[in-house]
Amino acid sequence: MTYTLGWDDGVVVAIDQRVLPHELRWLRLATVEEVIEAITTLAVRGAPAIGLAGAFGVALSAHLHADPAVVRADAERLAKARPTAVNLAWGVRRALGRLDQGAPAVLAEASMMLAEDEATNRTAARLAAGLVLSLTPDRPLRVLTHCNTGRLATAAWGTALGTISDLAGRGLIEEVLVDETRPLLQGARLTAWELAEQGIPHRLLVDSAAAAAMSLGQVDVVLVGADRITARGDVANKIGTYGLAVSAARHRIPFIVVAPESTVDNTLAHGSEIVVEERAAAEVTSFGGTPVAPAGVAVFNPAFDVTPAELVSAVVTERRVWRPNHGAELARRITEALGEGLDLSGVYTDPALFGATAGALAEEFRGSFDAVLGLASGGLLLGAALARHAEVPLVLPGNPVAPGTRVLVVDEVLGDRLGDAAELVWGSGGTVAGFGVLLVESGSGDAEKLAPHKVVALAEVSG
Repeated sequence: MTYTLGWDDGVVVAIDQRVLPHELRWLRLATVEEVIEAITTLAVRGAPAIGLAGAFGVALSAHLHADPAVVRADAERLAKARPTAVNLAWGVRRALGRLDQGAPAVLAEASMMLAEDEATNRTAARLAAGLVLSLTPDRPLRVLTHCNTGRLATAAWGTALGTISDLAGRGLIEEVLVDETRPLLQGARLTAWELAEQGIPHRLLVDSAAAAAMSLGQVDVVLVGADRITARGDVANKIGTYGLAVSAARHRIPFIVVAPESTVDNTLAHGSEIVVEERAAAEVTSFGGTPVAPAGVAVFNPAFDVTPAELVSAVVTERRVWRPNHGAELARRITEALGEGLDLSGVYTDPALFGATAGALAEEFRGSFDAVLGLASGGLLLGAALARHAEVPLVLPGNPVAPGTRVLVVDEVLGDRLGDAAELVWGSGGTVAGFGVLLVESGSGDAEKLAPHKVVALAEVSG
């Protein structure tokens, strides 16, 4: 695959994304100032792509200047060219880490990052495609995407758009709905161009039509990229993403974020800490150089918004499928399946939901238990599924356990019989690893009775 930026004979080369789709123009950036300008004017854009541009910018400075102090000063300016995407500072920092070994080593590091980019994207896209297929109908899919997350945004293959390419290669895309992505139309200009280049069926829609498309049943899944992801899973992405997530949640449509692991910023706990770039008013008040609004009108033009983790079905990177909202989604599904009198039979008759509950409890207590004690009826079914998932023995009610065995006690609803079961475990010389249940009644005080042991209830209802 042809990279969309790189190094050629002492200069940084990149496709000028400002003139697409009407012209395919390559820029030759011979100074650090030109690299910075290309980033700030969106000639080069997309979080992974600007990270690579930053790395090659450092390589360019090292190529031009023998003084490390000059290179470090250039690196600082490059890292600050755009504030929201964490990849830019990451790319600059990684390339700068080789400066002590000389300019060729810096260039080698940037070139290695370029090669890694395609492999990273393909792996993430493959993981995301598998997740999409597990969450959507068994037929060719209608996918909605926002902004541009293809090879233009990453140098090769793409993240969310790479996932679409992966699915299309399997014959599993019916149609892609492409948000135009105001105000600079990255969807209309860039994503539609990439989809046409690949021959993938697509339609363009104005951003404000996305919710209507969902309400009309035209969307099976929403796939987007990211510029920064916090430790809790809040996602900064192109302005308009938050609104898509709200609409997707309303219509129970999976909302999946695909991004490289380098986009995750574990130094930030919450989305409110992300610095959101605000761009020039002229991007909104004019189009193609022609004014479209009254002179002097006040403008709010953030380049990005932040989608709370609670609205994200999953974040997929090259390393993992991360579901920051999995607990809330699972709780909703359990309470929806609940019958009268705390009847949880609806959970057991839904194989996907039942499997998810066992998996969630196994994850909550990962590595802390050697056996599962499932209490009578539904608790025994849950215990059997959990034991199978965790590959540990199932202990039947009333049976002794080997001394020293760490036992996870599970039941349908948090209540007194969990404490009674714990007494049996202790009487056999075992230890209680914790208590896991599907449901707890709020205000019951049952969790406090089991202190100091860890208690996990997957859902809560009013008592």
